[in-house]
Amino acid sequence: MADDGEFARLTDPYRSELLVHCYRMLGSLDEAEDLVQEVYLRAWRSFDRFEGRASLRTWLHRIATNVCLTGLGARRRRPLPSGLGAPGSDPEGPVGPARPEIEWLQPLPGRWADAADRGDPAAVVASRAGVRLALIAALQHLPARQRAVLILRDVLGWRAAEVAETLGTSTVAVKSMLQRAREQIERLAPEEDGVAEPDDPGVRALLDRYAAAFENADAAALADLLTRDATLEMPPFAAWFAGRDHVVRFAAAHILGAPGDLRLFPVSANGRPAAASYMRGPDGVHRAHCVQVLTVSDGGVSGIAAFLDPGLFPRFGLPTELPCEPPSAAAPGGPVPSGSAAVCTR
Repeated sequence: MADDGEFARLTDPYRSELLVHCYRMLGSLDEAEDLVQEVYLRAWRSFDRFEGRASLRTWLHRIATNVCLTGLGARRRRPLPSGLGAPGSDPEGPVGPARPEIEWLQPLPGRWADAADRGDPAAVVASRAGVRLALIAALQHLPARQRAVLILRDVLGWRAAEVAETLGTSTVAVKSMLQRAREQIERLAPEEDGVAEPDDPGVRALLDRYAAAFENADAAALADLLTRDATLEMPPFAAWFAGRDHVVRFAAAHILGAPGDLRLFPVSANGRPAAASYMRGPDGVHRAHCVQVLTVSDGGVSGIAAFLDPGLFPRFGLPTELPCEPPSAAAPGGPVPSGSAAVCTR
């Protein structure tokens, strides 16, 4: 039986990257956390039999991969709205009912990915590319074993023989699965050119302008920041929109409201810049509304995935309500105020 202290000392440094690995496989924060607990339980039970033929990191990832394959079972893929049908044609019309029965893809908080980064700056960039939202959504279309092969080979950089041993198959089978998986990913989520990193100063400045456009309910300012082919999707709603005109018209009709109704704060998600949005209620309190994951290219914001799930905010280290402050207390896009939220009366 493993010594608890020694086991924790040796394996805890890998917890964050195992969470990210399981997230890549599953597209779910909730399920990734649950399965990592199972990974550590299995690893603890068999730690005395760990022979050191592979590194401890590789051994843990092997366990995690097989736990994820078992967990996937016959589950349906986790989609984004753009993976379910054509874009909407009436941005001013009704959005339609929410679809909570669909198990939607979830975003990955930047602090999860940052904690898993273990290499030099080039490795950090590669790691961010390995969790981009379009890739995670595309992985959901792959059979489970193809998904595992692609992640182990192209994201983690394992040799074909290592993958074959993990999956209990041959290197020939691994190479075949990898080829099919790459072809599918290239079709669904090709590499993005000119996509900016979230910590780029120009991106931070653009994000400040983006936040100001929402906070000032300024549709024209928002239009200036979007590319011509910009998209907007909003799980748990299945409707989504493509093209700058449609996105701006939808925002003007359904989101922007009056100046001050929204407050946005910069975060990061899936290796991309993101914004946490709070909406003002009838009592004047700004409450968690959505997390917007943005794709920013040289021409501006080309993709907005707005996850309308207040339950995500604690995962991003954010409060679900903002403290009551005078209007001048925080600049648009500034840091989230700390402390407990007061009830505002206006």
